[in-house]
Amino acid sequence: MLSIGLDIGTTTISAVVYDSEVDQVIVSKTVSNDSFIRSENSWEKIQDTEIILTKVKAVLDELLQQYCNVQYIGLTGQMHGIVYTDSKGDAVSALYTWQDGRGDLPVENGKGSLVDYLKDECDEKVASGYGLVTHLWNLKNNNVPGNAASLCTIGDYIVMQLCGLQSPVVHISNAASLGFFDLKRKTFKCDILQDLGMDCDLLPNVTDEFKEIGNYKGISVICAIGDNQASFIGAVGLQDKCVLLNMGTGGQISVLSDMIVDTENVETRPITKDKYLLVGASLCGGRALAIVENFFKAYVKAATGKEESQYDILAGLAERFEKSQDKLEVSTSFMGTRANPNTRGSISKISENNFTPEAFAYGVFEGMADELFGMYQEINDMISVDVKKLVSSGNALRLNRILREIFSEKFDAPIELSKCKEEAATGAAKINFLKGI
Repeated sequence: MLSIGLDIGTTTISAVVYDSEVDQVIVSKTVSNDSFIRSENSWEKIQDTEIILTKVKAVLDELLQQYCNVQYIGLTGQMHGIVYTDSKGDAVSALYTWQDGRGDLPVENGKGSLVDYLKDECDEKVASGYGLVTHLWNLKNNNVPGNAASLCTIGDYIVMQLCGLQSPVVHISNAASLGFFDLKRKTFKCDILQDLGMDCDLLPNVTDEFKEIGNYKGISVICAIGDNQASFIGAVGLQDKCVLLNMGTGGQISVLSDMIVDTENVETRPITKDKYLLVGASLCGGRALAIVENFFKAYVKAATGKEESQYDILAGLAERFEKSQDKLEVSTSFMGTRANPNTRGSISKISENNFTPEAFAYGVFEGMADELFGMYQEINDMISVDVKKLVSSGNALRLNRILREIFSEKFDAPIELSKCKEEAATGAAKINFLKGI
């Protein structure tokens, strides 16, 4: 049986055709999602929904022309962000992405940002870019479209458009990503939102099933799910005692659990009716390596006049590092952390013997691993994961053997690359086969 999975990312849109009989992706396609709208406000990160819809349809139609026996279409995409839709199901706003910074802007009462205010006054663990934080800022600043009838994620909006629906049906994985969501009751916290002045009629209907929403050209379309959950399904399935490590622009560690865990650095995200992902996220992740690479690239250009990639050189230096010598301790939280945005990276334990390119390169790779391993230790203290296997995804891990080795040593577990590069799209293609879970 063939199915198509679509992943609407921030910078790319990916699609795969998955064959369930051989458990294999038989073709994949990726196009650029160059839909950002220029803004005079540096904190505003918005994208054009119609450009995204046009690109998704073009990729989907191309695959459907090549494979006429596709039976299901699944979608995933960037979580947290929102689109406002009218009573006909059409977008009446841009996509406010997960990168949008209006939640970090100061509020009038002088109590810091809107996010700070919501944490202090409502005891809500939210961040700027969460859809309902964005909406509350828009509401306070008269920025909500007058004809808005509902709000949803970009994945939900694309499903609506493909199926010709007038209102969204949102899976719990996407609903929880908007903030103000009760994981136990699987509903939005309307009492708090109403006290904050929100009309809860704007909230979408929520489902905890991987259910069919409608059809596109006679092919069943399954509700959209969050990209983190889709990546886990695509790379790991629903295996216990297995940790998914992702190192893209940011970094993530995800572990399947029957329990809801609440810690400073770990977030609980619903994935099925009764299972959750415990997720720790580093803001830098692979970006830390890019920052260091840019540093060395600038030095080489100044010294030689040539602009050359330094990634392979950094990996080679790290591999030549003699572990018997004193290590540098490198913290790669250059962009802060979710719990403390003001945290910054550092280099310590510098001595005459270890102030070498090899030790520095190894320290950067180890620092990237340390941040996620610390989050894993928080999770393990709560639920005793007893990890048996690591599965890695994202280019930083896929392209760097030394980074994989460091992770394997820290977790004391074997590590393997995920079978497919497009984990999220593959997970979206597989969700039809998880219906009823």
